[in-house]
Amino acid sequence: MCRQDGDNTMKIEIPGLAPITDGDDVIRDALEHAHVPTLMNALIHLTGDRSFLHGDIRPEAGFLTDPQGNISATDQAYVRDQAFQMITACRDSGDPLPPPPDQALVQDMVQFMIGKEVASDYGEFLLSELALDGTDAYASPGMDAVPEATRAEFKVIVIGAGMSGLLAGIRLKEAGIAFEIYERHGDVGGTWQQNTYPGCRVDSPNHTYSYSFKPKDWPQFFSPQAVLKEYFEDCADAYSMREHIRFNTEVVSTTFDDTDQLWHVVTRSPEGEHSSTANGVITAVGQLSRPKWPDLPGRDRFAGVTFHSAEWDHAQDLSGKRVIVIGTGASAFQFAPEVAREAGHLTIFQRTPPWIFHNADYHADVPDGKHWLLQHLPYYAQWYKFASFWRTSEGILSAAKRDPAWNETDRSISEASDQMREMMTASLRSLCPDDELFAKIVPDYPVAGKRILIDNGNWLQALARDNVDLVTEPIREITETGVVTTDGTVIDADVLIYGTGFTASKILSPIAITGRDGTRLDDQWDGDARAYLGITIPNFPNLFCLYGPNTNLVVNGSIIMFSECEVRYVMGCLAMLMDNGAKAIDCRPDVHDRYNEKIDAGNAEMAWGISKAPTWYRNEKGRIAQNWPFSLVEFWQQSRRPNIDDYQLLG
Repeated sequence: MCRQDGDNTMKIEIPGLAPITDGDDVIRDALEHAHVPTLMNALIHLTGDRSFLHGDIRPEAGFLTDPQGNISATDQAYVRDQAFQMITACRDSGDPLPPPPDQALVQDMVQFMIGKEVASDYGEFLLSELALDGTDAYASPGMDAVPEATRAEFKVIVIGAGMSGLLAGIRLKEAGIAFEIYERHGDVGGTWQQNTYPGCRVDSPNHTYSYSFKPKDWPQFFSPQAVLKEYFEDCADAYSMREHIRFNTEVVSTTFDDTDQLWHVVTRSPEGEHSSTANGVITAVGQLSRPKWPDLPGRDRFAGVTFHSAEWDHAQDLSGKRVIVIGTGASAFQFAPEVAREAGHLTIFQRTPPWIFHNADYHADVPDGKHWLLQHLPYYAQWYKFASFWRTSEGILSAAKRDPAWNETDRSISEASDQMREMMTASLRSLCPDDELFAKIVPDYPVAGKRILIDNGNWLQALARDNVDLVTEPIREITETGVVTTDGTVIDADVLIYGTGFTASKILSPIAITGRDGTRLDDQWDGDARAYLGITIPNFPNLFCLYGPNTNLVVNGSIIMFSECEVRYVMGCLAMLMDNGAKAIDCRPDVHDRYNEKIDAGNAEMAWGISKAPTWYRNEKGRIAQNWPFSLVEFWQQSRRPNIDDYQLLG
């Protein structure tokens, strides 16, 4: 990233960034599409001038309602004019960039952008996460100390070739560790390979949703499924992952042998069953991979066409058909408006309405000018990524946390929670003038009690169509011709589509996993999945979970960032055991139990732990087994490298 020039100045070079050679008109047009707080931080990198941090033009805290941080139009124009002068001067002079900022300056830049102070450890976290100094924030800790020959003798089996599985493979290959990936489907991509329903797209800001080492200038702010699938296919090709993957191969069981300290893995493919051994196993099967079918009387009686959104039947022509959709979760929220445009009539059954965060860019293309800034302006992409995740995630974490001094109700759990509720309710009202419909779509639980969904008005416009009915009366039974509600209303249909989510709490199911002394994971968990850091489980040495228990994000961040933290930790564990001459490491039960007590206490203070609204966050025991209740920086810190005292070394 840095090189020494002949005049002893340090020339900063940013991989993947195009040189600024365009004319003035192109630059002026690009600046019209700039996110101004991001632009101001990028100019500090460009010129070394810190005056923006101490001037009168400053974004307001949170900037939830206005992405520009409520900076006035006049002040925005001033910043853009200053930026034009600085960018063209840099273009014309060819002078080198100043060195990247130190941690203290990054801390100041963060606090300037979000409009409030944050803990000092945020500077260190973001200095690494934003890769401002060009270092790999997620490189395998301790692996350099392990001889290459030792690494080459170690073998790992990865279960799943989705986002986390590919990431694990890329890091294992980088470390020189032998590995195989078993994938039950015919291609890479995980959820983006499996879910092909109409309208499917990412609901995290897309510029936060990519590997740290392979950023992408996405075509849309929230890109559709095909674009996401293509990204992971490109990653698989770029890092030569396909030669390590056995497709159409499902893991049936994996058993730890106490004598040889190896995992014995049984798989099933079209060619039959196959057995293999490995020193370690990494599970990357996800929590949202297997469809959940509701327990409704008569579900198998329906004589028409039936399918689940995760197994969309594209052979079915819905034009003019009477369609029933059961569910209003994240998937139905995306596909139901598309169905409404085709169907003769659509009936949507809603058990609990979701809270909706309005984002006008939900279906929008990224403008050419913004592409120019992301591709040319140094560090703009990194700060834009930070602004995106803060505005829509980490920045609203406080609104999901209980304030003990607040007069808590079913509506809110803190002043911030109440303000968020009022803001979202007002947004819903502005898009829904129909009183009857409005009464159905406003939740009666605190914001973040269930998954918050992103919309640009598409969902509410669909509900307001003449050919769409939103039904809140519970379902009594499914019949041969349709649905009967508890008040006796009969609704007939030609097609019944289930948008009822996934078996999220049945983590690692249906794989039969047996650990030390014949311990069965199903028996140990007994319907309540737990792991240390969401990654390791006592009695199951060298078994590592990605997107394991209590690593799901509700409001704060990108799941890819979490996976990168988890894979870094796993690689640190492998380095630790090899460096100590051990064959395996097993998590200490006391360490595991203390950690889970902390997780449970944290979740008990969050909206999803307090709310009585039904949610897939709770398992059959009533425990929040999916969610991480703390900040991103806390997860980043705890997973930086393993502590040998947390583990028992075997062999």
